[in-house]
Amino acid sequence: MQEGSGYGRWVAGKRSKWITLLVWIIIAVVLGVVWPAVGDRETNNAQDLSESKPSVQAAAVAEKEFPGGEGVPALIVWRQAGGLTDEQIENIQALTERLDQDPVEQQQSVVPLYQLPLQALKGQLSEDGSTLVMPLFFNQEADSSQLKEGIEALEQKTKDIFGSDPFDVAIDDASALSARVTGPVGISIDASGLFSSADVSLLIATVVLVLVLLLLIYRSPVLAIIPIIAVGFAYMVTSPILGFMADQGWITVDAQSISIMTVLLFGAGTDYCLFMISRFRQILYHEPDKKKALFQAITGSSGAIAMSGFTVVAALLVLLFAEYGAYHRFAVPFSLSIFIMFIASLTLVPALLAIFGRGSFYPFVPRTHDMEVERAKKKGKPAPAPRKIKESWIGRIVVTKPWTVLAITLVLLGGLAAFSSQIKFTYDLLSSFPENVSSREGFKVIGEQFSEGELAPAKVMIDTEGSETDLKQRLESLDYVSKVGEAQQGAENANITAYDVEFNLNPYSMEAMQHIPDLRATAEQALTDAGITGVDSHVWIDGQTAEQYDIEVTGERDASIIIPVVIGMITLLLLLYLRSVVATAYLIATVVLSYFSALGLGWLIIHYGLGADAIQGAIPLYSFVFLVALGEDYNIFMISSIWQKRKTMPLRQAIKEGVGETGSVITSAGLILAGTFAVLATLPIQVLVQFGIITAAGVLLDTFLVRPFMVPAITTLLGKWAFWPGKYVPVAEKSEEKQNQSM
Repeated sequence: MQEGSGYGRWVAGKRSKWITLLVWIIIAVVLGVVWPAVGDRETNNAQDLSESKPSVQAAAVAEKEFPGGEGVPALIVWRQAGGLTDEQIENIQALTERLDQDPVEQQQSVVPLYQLPLQALKGQLSEDGSTLVMPLFFNQEADSSQLKEGIEALEQKTKDIFGSDPFDVAIDDASALSARVTGPVGISIDASGLFSSADVSLLIATVVLVLVLLLLIYRSPVLAIIPIIAVGFAYMVTSPILGFMADQGWITVDAQSISIMTVLLFGAGTDYCLFMISRFRQILYHEPDKKKALFQAITGSSGAIAMSGFTVVAALLVLLFAEYGAYHRFAVPFSLSIFIMFIASLTLVPALLAIFGRGSFYPFVPRTHDMEVERAKKKGKPAPAPRKIKESWIGRIVVTKPWTVLAITLVLLGGLAAFSSQIKFTYDLLSSFPENVSSREGFKVIGEQFSEGELAPAKVMIDTEGSETDLKQRLESLDYVSKVGEAQQGAENANITAYDVEFNLNPYSMEAMQHIPDLRATAEQALTDAGITGVDSHVWIDGQTAEQYDIEVTGERDASIIIPVVIGMITLLLLLYLRSVVATAYLIATVVLSYFSALGLGWLIIHYGLGADAIQGAIPLYSFVFLVALGEDYNIFMISSIWQKRKTMPLRQAIKEGVGETGSVITSAGLILAGTFAVLATLPIQVLVQFGIITAAGVLLDTFLVRPFMVPAITTLLGKWAFWPGKYVPVAEKSEEKQNQSM
């Protein structure tokens, strides 16, 4: 191959390799200077539900008609084992008076406990007199950082009045007064704090893990650094572009999406780099000219890398069809980062390999046999034996015993997939927090001393059109309701009546969420019995439980659209690349099977290993998009090798060599990708822990079962039909055709 052939000379030629590196440096520096980093444009309180959702409409009605209850509540839980003293209660009253006269940041209102007589306030204590809940309301538009400032100011006022800091006292300390902030405000602050503290530690842990794995697998410090450099440049380019887009209001990014984007970049990005590097190393054992070897590597791997990258980008962009904000916000950051990463793997990585040459693999430098002989002569050592290519035992097994291999993998994957039907889901963000987080500790105390429903009551509002209803009595008769407040009249429309409803169970639980339709039906029936028509537009339910129910419904809607579109998109790309309906069908089928197997294995680990009762409801869709897209990467890389080799050898031999040739690089790539996702399991946030475990499990199943065993076994069994409707001409027949043409 000549240096001028292909695009190799444009990115990795004698001079162009330095130009390529310089271009990446200039782009990274310029963008970093002129545009803000994506981390500086985080918005962690973005609305996940659209204005058309019932809970959002209800919140608007509540804000307009019941301004007294307006605002996001922070519930300050005061606890003193053995009972709160009169002095402590009076200090709490004094605190509410100071807050009323000198509000903290973003405070909207406070229940004026100081206006109540001491004995009346004692009546609001828990049954054993140890606990009091003090509501404090904040601006609904405030973000978590502003809420945090308000709570920090509250803590300072508390210190000034009490002479000590109850927020620093352990919740189970029987000798002193303790205080905790829970409710929506406390949960928001803790969630933001957990995600923000995870960013730096996640980045460091991911980089260290990738470096260690590369060093252990390839034992070359230079090779280990090349993917890190490429990923680093991709991140430095991606971050300001996303920051600019967020600055313009085109997209919204939050801490969670940035955290997962970092993992995705290092995991998938390193994979793309290794696809190129491994092909380069293989060719160097046979080609003495490093330039020719590199250009051959570029030609041989660029198609598979580009196809893999486009597959992942297309799958991630499908998230733009999502209505749920958290899904929708993932689409652009994830797809853009992967797009820039595979561009870097096709340009920057070849340039770096051209700069380092064979030294990229030092100290285990790949050389041809002649080069090894010459090197031995110079050192006065005997000539080494010709390098033997080790035959892949996996490749040999899948072509000699394909039925056995297929049966075993089907049983293993199918058995794991069966456990996916046992998964239980939750939309309770609080349960994903560590147990020692303030909001979770406060919630636990409320549940023990009062009713859990007090943490987040639902507000049921109806438009009575001036008629009398018995809705209060109907609500009180429901077996899942512990308390119904007195009727409240609307500020602008007196016909709108509201009742605060407290559940007798965790208002964030799936069980409470499933009661929302029944609450609505109860209110509609009360209106119908009062002779009011069109009742469906006369009922609104506000509150966290109603919001979570809408999140569940919206998530199910998104899954019903995104999953088929992702499968259809990847199917189309595979058809264009492989030009085989049969191969496309079984590649898609195997990855979908491994997805359900990953859910089953993840559930076994999370439920039986870690003791979790349920997984976060958003995880299956997240995992599907990642696993189906990333799983096809490995299939594409291996199948492309088989497709190329079958042009010059019998199909079974092509399968055997294709599996062997791609085995080591896909295994190392899979370990690195799984390892980067597994890093999420070290974080204190259960939603990321669970996502990391399931995704890592899926990658490992793809790496060690689907790619090396199942896919080549199916290809072997199908034989020439694997290429249908394309025509497969055996090598022997090709030789006869050439002979006939020459006669």
